[in-house]
Amino acid sequence: MRGGAGPIIESGAASAGVGLSARDVVQLERYVDLVVEWSARLRLTGARSREEVARVLVADGLGVVPVLPPAGAFADLGSGAGVPGLLVAVFRPVAHVTLVEASRKKAGFLEIAVRTLGLANVAVICARAEELGRDPVHREHYDVVTARAVGDLRVLAEYALPMLRLGGIGVFPKGSKAAQEIEAAARALSVLGGVVELRSAGASQSASLVILRKTIATPQEYPRRTGTPERRPLR
Repeated sequence: MRGGAGPIIESGAASAGVGLSARDVVQLERYVDLVVEWSARLRLTGARSREEVARVLVADGLGVVPVLPPAGAFADLGSGAGVPGLLVAVFRPVAHVTLVEASRKKAGFLEIAVRTLGLANVAVICARAEELGRDPVHREHYDVVTARAVGDLRVLAEYALPMLRLGGIGVFPKGSKAAQEIEAAARALSVLGGVVELRSAGASQSASLVILRKTIATPQEYPRRTGTPERRPLR
């Protein structure tokens, strides 16, 4: 296979416990090509080669898939290069996946990727998560919210919980400091209406998933004004 991306994707899927069809591999390799093609212009990722993009974005990104329900309304916050949102759309074709990206240029890339990959179950919105959390169309609308490398758990909780339905889950890939983030977010989770679980993810010992479940309605004053959660995380 060209550049070795296929075997890397297959290995990552095996580590995550995700089944791959031949069509899935072709589709994911095409996604890798798109990222490599556009990354220099849009700074989508620090990864440069096809192999590195396949490992960092696809193989490592597949860890969220096994914990997701088979269907529902999903939102991916700060989608950027499209991970994990585009991966979720590939492996959950019955779900409706909304990619949320504040950068207009990156949102444009996501629209190109959606068309190129033929993903009929995906919509792209150029907006901030705080805006959607206050919008009646999106507030308490989603069954699942995902995000990768967007912020620490206190910030993610304020972005995600207002958008989740009661019983919905946030799924956030994290590294070795996940337990510390959970400890620091205890008050924020209590205020915003969530409980949290930490799971290991993939083959790496440092890879983990923070799973946030909405148990009570989030107070109407959250999320706060755009930019505030990041500047002044709840303590």
